[in-house]
Amino acid sequence: MRFFVGVWDTMNFTRRLIFNLLFFGFVLLFLAMLLFSGGGAKPLQERTTLVIAPEGNLVEQYSSDPASRALSRAFGDKNPEVQLRDVIRALDAAKDDKRIERVVLRLDKLQAAGMASLREVAAAVARVRASKKEVITFAETMDQKQYLVASQSSEIFLDPMGGLMLEGLGRYRQYYREGLQDKLGVDVHLFRVGEFKSAAEPYILDAASEESKTADLFWMNDLWSRYLDDVAKARKLKAADLTAAIDELPQRLDAVQGDLGKYALQLKLIDGLKTREEVDTLLTKRGAADADAEGGFRQISFDAYVAGMDRMVNPADQRPQVAIVVAEGEIAGGEQPPGSVGGVSTAALLRDARDDEHVKAVVLRVDSPGGEVFASEQIRREIVALKAAGKPVVVSMGDLAASGGYWISMNADKIYADASTITGSIGIFGMIPTVPRALEKIGVHTDGVGTTRFAGSFDITRPLAPEVGQVIQTVINKGYADFTGRVANARKKPVAEIDAIARGRVWSGAQAKERGLVDALGGLPDAITDVAARAKLGKAGEYRVRYVEKMPTPFERFFAGLAQSQAGSALLGRSDLARGLLAKALPQTASDLRFLESSIKPTSGVPVKSLAYCFCEL
Repeated sequence: MRFFVGVWDTMNFTRRLIFNLLFFGFVLLFLAMLLFSGGGAKPLQERTTLVIAPEGNLVEQYSSDPASRALSRAFGDKNPEVQLRDVIRALDAAKDDKRIERVVLRLDKLQAAGMASLREVAAAVARVRASKKEVITFAETMDQKQYLVASQSSEIFLDPMGGLMLEGLGRYRQYYREGLQDKLGVDVHLFRVGEFKSAAEPYILDAASEESKTADLFWMNDLWSRYLDDVAKARKLKAADLTAAIDELPQRLDAVQGDLGKYALQLKLIDGLKTREEVDTLLTKRGAADADAEGGFRQISFDAYVAGMDRMVNPADQRPQVAIVVAEGEIAGGEQPPGSVGGVSTAALLRDARDDEHVKAVVLRVDSPGGEVFASEQIRREIVALKAAGKPVVVSMGDLAASGGYWISMNADKIYADASTITGSIGIFGMIPTVPRALEKIGVHTDGVGTTRFAGSFDITRPLAPEVGQVIQTVINKGYADFTGRVANARKKPVAEIDAIARGRVWSGAQAKERGLVDALGGLPDAITDVAARAKLGKAGEYRVRYVEKMPTPFERFFAGLAQSQAGSALLGRSDLARGLLAKALPQTASDLRFLESSIKPTSGVPVKSLAYCFCEL
């Protein structure tokens, strides 16, 4: 019996061993196919055309992890994000890369971006042109924001059936007072300091206040004037002629039988009307033919070119570092994902830069409309701590650095902004909606007792008593005094002088500089050069510039590699279940109402959440 049992155990062990070896062998083979089926990167040849065709929103920082981005691409998601830093460094690298003969821009699918970001990209395009390399833009259709970048090109071609029309800047919002108060019975109580602090007006009014319209038109006219000047200079036109063309749009468009392509050509906004195939033929004649490439000319895509630059980065580089911390999106308390600013998470990144002995200076890149006051203060304190540790800090404002976005910027050694940055909005507000009338509509009433006159007085199911409103307004007044006092201290100006340009008013970057809220006009490269000089790091090339960001987990890095491979992309792309899990964007109304909801979440120990927020994006 022992003999037969031993034989049986030996057979079982051998069987399991063989099957396990086969199983793990197949797993390793499958993973190898997924990860390496894309093949190695081909070397970049001479006379190559760099094709930059960004799709999605132009952002400072991705709002998703690498695995999610790779998964979205595998599913064929056509609305990803493009990092501003990648576009600019690709253009700057192409300027000096002898293998790149010309740059082609296809901007049809470039989505939301602010004027400051677009001007930075346009400046990078202009630098390529200045290096004597062609920059050719082709689009089937273009809006005026895309055109700001395209205008810097050597040549601009539009599809004969396409269109381009300059219309000016507009800013219109939905107003909910009637719907909330009259229809639903929700009373929104607003407490603020500053007649220009209009962020919460849509919840208490049916239309914009005169103060809001006056202030908005002031900075918008400044941005539009600069837009016209940039386009006119690049296209050798007159800004006044462009303004006249907009004013006379109906008559001029009627003269060309409604053909927007001919209209753009007539205004000399473009150089010709050509189809995609005709442009490809032109590029083939001017460049190096390649029958295997799309369009028939030798080319490299934007993604492949950036990936090649990333492979050249040496992780063991021991040069002193300038760290860049990105603060993009709304400012909220606690840990927040990329694409938003967390009082805890963003402060932790700044603390990491402070504790890293290799980091000698920090640039805070701000693109934020603000948000919670306490979260903004947590980040500001880390800026102060960095300076106390002997590490200079310079702020580079992107499209938007308003309200809480200015709060986190004000203590930097120097503040840079683009002339078209939207900033200021120094003001505080708080909101409390009450719903007893809404509950009455469905026959629900609130009643009870409390041990003091204020017990339960902040319950939104009860009417808001006048003395409770007085308490809240006093808290908001204190928040405004804190804000203006800190700005006055940081900017070394009297509080009264800050109050005169604060009160919630929004300014363009150029207007903010005139009023002492910004130190200099410039972009991120200017801020990097400045902070490196403050830290005495020498010339460019003698120090390393590094973004301090939350690192992806090993699984995220593995999954990103899997999803980016050809086999993995094909496998995942067939999953209808996975497609259904991808989130869809919500309309603006839902976003506004979510903001109202988040603003009333109770905060321990305070009667109302103080907000420093600006609805001032274009």
